[in-house]
Amino acid sequence: MQFISPLVRAQLVSRYKRFFADVVLEDGTEITAHCPNPGAMLGLNMPGLPCWISRSDDPKRKLAHTLELVEVDGGLVGINTMHPNRLVAEALAADALPELSGYASIRREVRYGQASRVDFLLEDPDRPPCWLEIKNVQSQLQRDLKPDHKLWLEVKNCHLSRTKGLAEFPDCVAARSLKHLRELEAMVAEGDRAVVLFVVQRTDCEAFKACHELDPAFARGLDQAANAGVEVLVYACEVKTSGVRIGQRIRWVR
Repeated sequence: MQFISPLVRAQLVSRYKRFFADVVLEDGTEITAHCPNPGAMLGLNMPGLPCWISRSDDPKRKLAHTLELVEVDGGLVGINTMHPNRLVAEALAADALPELSGYASIRREVRYGQASRVDFLLEDPDRPPCWLEIKNVQSQLQRDLKPDHKLWLEVKNCHLSRTKGLAEFPDCVAARSLKHLRELEAMVAEGDRAVVLFVVQRTDCEAFKACHELDPAFARGLDQAANAGVEVLVYACEVKTSGVRIGQRIRWVR
């Protein structure tokens, strides 16, 4: 995913009301940018951090600028939670996610569960039974898929890192994400394949774990979902000021 226009370097002054960020450009101009991230942004919202913003010429927008990247410890972190679904769509189209390759069709935002929409639904009428590998459990489960062989895929953005090399999710209570896990479990119970994919918009993490401290219910829910057959995948990103793309898979620590 390439940024439409070159990003501009700035310095973070304040992030407030979740969706606003005051920044100072290198020429000293202070502006308010849209902050497309409803989370707590722990470690990424401190005044004085270098950041990168994009600009839109759309006259309908109230704020022309958008906070895209924050520099922490010399590395770039993507904070725009609107990007992961686009990144995954590009990776699926390029067959860059081997665990999810080979499906005949890919649909986005398909209704399922209790008034929810799954991020991606992958379908293929000729797929064989799917082997599901549960991370850190010394066993494999073989499930007979239904004749239409569906794969339900939920995508979660991850940018929190409090320990060197370790990414965590969530950075605040994530009740909606927990609801999605329950609905993925229900899809597995019906015979479909279900996957939750964490997209880590950082380049400095080698492992991932659920943040029990900030949301114990979600951490327990992720373990429960995995034990029920929901696959957990985690991919880091290559983050540059020119663009972001999904990189290597990293391990999930339970």
